[in-house]
Amino acid sequence: MNKKVVSSTLAISLALGGFASAGTVFASEKKVEMNEKYNTPSYIVGNWQAPQPKSLTKSDPLSEKEVALSFLTANAELFKLKGDAKQHFKVVKQTEDKKNGTHHLRLVEQYKDIPIYGSDQTITLNENNHVTSFFGQVIPNLEEKEIPTEASISEKEAVEIAKASIDKKIGHVENYDGDISSELYIYEHNGEFHLSYLVKASTSEPQPGYWHYFIDAENGDVIKMINAIDQVTGFGKGVLDQKQMFEMTKGENGNYFLFDGTRGDGIHTFHAQHINPLIFNLLSQLADYTGEELTSDHKYFSDPAAVSAQVNAADVYDYYKETFGRDSYDDQGAKLISSVHVGTNWNNAAWNGKQMMYGDGDGETFIPLSGAKDVIAHELTHAVTDTSSSLVYQDESGALNESISDIMGTMVDREDWKMGEDVYTPGIEGDALRTLKDPASYTNALTGPYPDHYSKRYTGEADNGGVHINSSINNKAAYLISEGGTHYGVTVEGIGREATEQIYYHANTQYLTSTSDFSMMRQAAIEAAAALYGESSAEVEAVKKGYDAVGVQ
Repeated sequence: MNKKVVSSTLAISLALGGFASAGTVFASEKKVEMNEKYNTPSYIVGNWQAPQPKSLTKSDPLSEKEVALSFLTANAELFKLKGDAKQHFKVVKQTEDKKNGTHHLRLVEQYKDIPIYGSDQTITLNENNHVTSFFGQVIPNLEEKEIPTEASISEKEAVEIAKASIDKKIGHVENYDGDISSELYIYEHNGEFHLSYLVKASTSEPQPGYWHYFIDAENGDVIKMINAIDQVTGFGKGVLDQKQMFEMTKGENGNYFLFDGTRGDGIHTFHAQHINPLIFNLLSQLADYTGEELTSDHKYFSDPAAVSAQVNAADVYDYYKETFGRDSYDDQGAKLISSVHVGTNWNNAAWNGKQMMYGDGDGETFIPLSGAKDVIAHELTHAVTDTSSSLVYQDESGALNESISDIMGTMVDREDWKMGEDVYTPGIEGDALRTLKDPASYTNALTGPYPDHYSKRYTGEADNGGVHINSSINNKAAYLISEGGTHYGVTVEGIGREATEQIYYHANTQYLTSTSDFSMMRQAAIEAAAALYGESSAEVEAVKKGYDAVGVQ
């Protein structure tokens, strides 16, 4: 388990020669947090100007990519790197915020052109192309470690090894949900570096799962397996009885089916039992999916779980589009696929890496989980995280993954700060799975009350290192930032939902990286608030006070 311990935050000014090395130009005081395990920066916040080579003219400035790599090269001593940063890092994504002229670059550390799993970074440049922040994890001195780079097995063989293991765990899988992916990484496990394939596979039957297998590329051993499906046991109260309207499509045979082609690449809802081969053949041309086509010979659909899934998925799509300008979870218009009636009395909902899956509940703990808009927003926000910060689903990064989904779930729902209240324990009025307003008023099976302060965090290995339990710490901070209040003696002046949702969205998509911890979350939120509202804004102050109140520095 690669648990990162938060170290003290150091304010380092230009005068400190250990940081401002030759070629490093800072215009203001810096703030740095060091990764305790690797003793390299987890974040650097300041205003760094890349020295312009004499050969360049004003009309021929450095590109944003060149500035970012120059920043890493200039601070090679701090990152414990040798040589040019181009040898160590690859820019994998670059975006521009046209409102304020900032650029956000996402990078990955690599060794001999092979990416290092979990070692990714974000760098932000302001309108003057000055570096204002670095976030991420950098593993130093890779050239001094014994790292294999030649694979002895193929990607295909790695996939077959993973499939055989999945069959052994849950029974033979007849059909996987879409293609099985495989990518080569350098993967650190228990202090050793392995050349490994990361194989990802999604299943619905005989058991839902989003399987991540690290397969040793030299000998085919399974180094580690994670079922990254989000277990949302507790969400659900059943489908509400309100009349709802939604987009659908009329087929060539006159039947209607639950496909909305007006949003991105579409929103499509299926029945998770048997698949009609003719319909499957037709729809497989459009996208990967699982389930049986739900059809009706008129405009009325009599399946409440399917109607709710279709309507709520569309509402969540609209929320991301209208609030952040994001086109579906990947910002590329990806189709939103939902399958209802998964399992028998299944008390769960999940994003499995390909689609949404909803159980019907047992009628006591849950009713059909697709009836809760905040549940759908929670799960689809996992998909947003998968395609942006990629927060690893364990320990503190996993708790942030869960928390950001909770935060966006309550922002979409807007009615309160509870999660899953519409479908959870239908026989208990006002009950919910969790609350961001007062986390400690709800309990979990492992530790009792959910923690509302960092000093009360769960540090065991269950629940993937407390991903659901510790999410409540960041949830409380978000609530205080939005609504204000006094918590553990710290008073926060709230800034409202609109500003809060923007801060967390931009922190997740532009600053956080796969192994970010709570301290990095705090700083990422500060950076996002400063970029959106100004460094001396009330929003920045609210973020600082909100995290002070929950003990995160």
